[in-house]
This record gives sequence, structure tokens and C-alpha cells, in this order.
Amino acid sequence: MAPGLTRILSDLHYGDHTGRLSRLEELNPLLEGVDHLVLNGDSVDTRPSAHPDHTARCRAELLAFCADRVPRLSLITGNHDPDLSYCHHLDLAGGEVFVVHGDILYPSLVPWSRDAPVVRRRLREEFRRAAPGSRGSLAARVAAFRRVSASLPQRHPAGIPAWQALLSFLADTVWPPHRTALILHSWLVLPARAARLGARHRPSARFIVTGHTHYPGCWLHRQGPVVINTGSFTHPFGALAVEVREGALRVHTVERRNSYFHLGRLRAEFALAGPARLPER
Repeated sequence: MAPGLTRILSDLHYGDHTGRLSRLEELNPLLEGVDHLVLNGDSVDTRPSAHPDHTARCRAELLAFCADRVPRLSLITGNHDPDLSYCHHLDLAGGEVFVVHGDILYPSLVPWSRDAPVVRRRLREEFRRAAPGSRGSLAARVAAFRRVSASLPQRHPAGIPAWQALLSFLADTVWPPHRTALILHSWLVLPARAARLGARHRPSARFIVTGHTHYPGCWLHRQGPVVINTGSFTHPFGALAVEVREGALRVHTVERRNSYFHLGRLRAEFALAGPARLPER
């Protein structure tokens, strides 16, 4: 039997007015031939909302769609979907690949958000209540972040016009101006923080796959793991897809053509259980 294909995507933000994914069927080309689909957080917003029917419908549609199209599905939780599953991170390829959403890299979860001060306070309270022997564990850290995420309401719920949702999102993201600096800083520090997380909790992992910041990239360091951020299905940067098959990990761009999302050019390729390489340009 031929080795199966695992494909990793993140930050679909299905049901969000500001996202690019309006119909789940737009993902069909990305799911062709996939044996194991990994959705690495923020697939849909399940947090408290003024429109719970919309939230419940989007959640049910996502689950039904994926169950109908792929033999195996792993739904990793993120800060927008903290209760979507009991899977908060995933090890692949015999432990060489560690997949985690990435919000746990930031002490305020979303540093540029208006909720950041509240999040910092609630996380401190969570860690103070944790048993002393468990505070440094990955399980305790993720659990605290998920509980705090679940306590935050949706900032841009459905039920308002798309233009109003977009204006609300922009106001929440770029105003006041210092938020732009916070976003840029979060992009800058992610590779090093992800590498440190891997060194502490998954020292044998050679690849750390994250999402969360919506800034796609692949960072190959002389020492430590390769860090890959798969971006998002939102504007402005778009997404990357990571696939694991036949002893290799490949990173592709995701392109939108004819109203569907397709696998694009090969951005990077790495041998599993062997040296990594970047494709020749």
C-alpha cells in the first residue's frame, strides 16, 4: 500500500465575514487524494456570540464537510475554536513533526487585540491556580489558554453587514496605530518562540508547524527545528499547505483559481529522517 498523504492547513475562519472562504466546497481541490487532513486551529469560531445559531451551523457544516471528504480528520484547537475538539497539538512522522496552533507562544494570546490586557490577567490567574508541579507542562499551558479563549466573546459576529464587519475588523486591528507595531513584533518573534517551545516540549521534533498570526513563512535555522507558519484563508497574505508523504515534508502555496483553492508552487521541501533542503529557484 502506498504511503498516505497528510495535509495540514490552518486558520480557515469559516463563517467569518472577513475571510476568503465563503463556501467549504472551495476547498475541494486541496482535499483530493488526502488520507489525513489536519486543520491546525481557528477553523471556525465557536466562542460565545450574539448569534449562536450561526455559530452552531458553521461548526456542524465544517464537521460534516470534512467527514464526507477525507478518511481521517484531526481538528486541532485554536483561540477561536477552543472547544472544537480534545486535540490541542499533534505529533506526526514518528515525532519529527510537531503541529500546534501557535497562540500559546504569546502571553496575551493575541498581542494586538483589544482583549490582550484581559487575557494576560486571566492567564496569570489560571497559572496561579494550577498545581505547582504542572505549571511548566505543555498540557497545563494549553489547557489554560483554551479556558481563557473560551471565555472571550466573538469580536466580529455574524448578523451584521459584511462592510460593517470589515470596518470593525480594521478598527480592531490597526487602530490605535501602535497595534501595527504589535502585529509586526508578533511576526518577528514567532520563529524563535516556536523553536524554544519545541526544544522544551518536543526536543526530537525537526519541524514545528504553526498558524495563528496569519503570516505565512518557512524559517530554516542552522540549529533547532524548522518553523513553518501556514498563514490563513484571510487577507492579505493567504495560506500555505504542508504535506507529509513518502518520507518528505513539502510546503506549497495555496492559490485561488476559478473560485476554488488549489495547491500552488512548491515553496520548500525537506527530507524526513534526513537533512533538510530548500528547492532551487
